[in-house]
Amino acid sequence: MTVYMTIGSPLGELLLVGEESATAQGGIALASLSMPGQKGAATVEDDWRHDPEAFAGIAAQLRSYFDGERTRFDIEHITRGTDFQQRVWKALEAIPYGSTISYGKLAEQIGLPRAAVRALGAAIGANPLLVVRPCHRVIGADGSLTGYAGGLERKRRLLSLEGVSNTAWGDADSGAADPG
Repeated sequence: MTVYMTIGSPLGELLLVGEESATAQGGIALASLSMPGQKGAATVEDDWRHDPEAFAGIAAQLRSYFDGERTRFDIEHITRGTDFQQRVWKALEAIPYGSTISYGKLAEQIGLPRAAVRALGAAIGANPLLVVRPCHRVIGADGSLTGYAGGLERKRRLLSLEGVSNTAWGDADSGAADPG
């Protein structure tokens, strides 16, 4: 059974979608965390059940993160994607709180050739777990903010929340979508 809830945040209303799981704490494994206006955002289906209680633990972790008290999430989640996407997403989960990495350096870290940077960017763009799987920590080679499904302003706000200096962002308003 698919369940969902919405939660207010400094980024706007977040939509949490999960599936019941016997092994997950609280009985829910998170499948999607999206925000209004996000490219590829989940939309509530008629057969989904609204169940805020099922997400109590996840919501508490998110609130703690937005309050600056949590630097890591301990949330069981569902990972559906190609082997390549899952490899990239695992690498995203290893990027430390309060730090950034360029698309090129991330590709290098996971053993991808330079020519695969665009594919890496596409896999990052398909991340269904914004905030929890920190794709906002990946920036352009020149330090600029590039490509974020939730929008560059939200990316800037998340990095600011984590204490990343504005000077590291270069031309944050360039809107460049080409991963570097």
